[in-house]
Amino acid sequence: MAAALPQSVLFCCDHNAVRSPMAEGLMKRMYGTGVYVQSVGVHNDLEIDGFAIAVCGEFDVELARHRSRSFEEMQQWGDDLSSFDLVVALSPASQRSALELTRFFHLEVEYWPIMDPTGIGETRDQKLNAYRQSRDQIVARLTEKFGPPPHALRAQKFQD
Repeated sequence: MAAALPQSVLFCCDHNAVRSPMAEGLMKRMYGTGVYVQSVGVHNDLEIDGFAIAVCGEFDVELARHRSRSFEEMQQWGDDLSSFDLVVALSPASQRSALELTRFFHLEVEYWPIMDPTGIGETRDQKLNAYRQSRDQIVARLTEKFGPPPHALRAQKFQD
């Protein structure tokens, strides 16, 4: 049975460059703007990944303007961790950080083991396929958790 949509969700991963921005964008696209959705990383040392932008673009999810940020920067910029209803960690390191940072709050932290596609594949097509697998894992987990989205995802046809 699908859970009711929370008022706010924070996705986190290692660098806020691949999995967590993908999850943020997909959640917004699938469930609309009625849920406040953000993403962070344990570190902010990478820019948004081009392959993540490409595979999310196939579902009309725009990530090119995403700016990576860490837990620390999120709090400096005014997002209070305790204001989120749900924190979803997409990597073991981000799960540890989220649990440590939320230990004083009554806050739900879930771990979704989403594959890290970075470093997988030699060719562009192999890399894109790895990123698509991660994207599709996120879509499946979102659908499993919150039910079928009212906003259907449709892959766009790209022309070279």
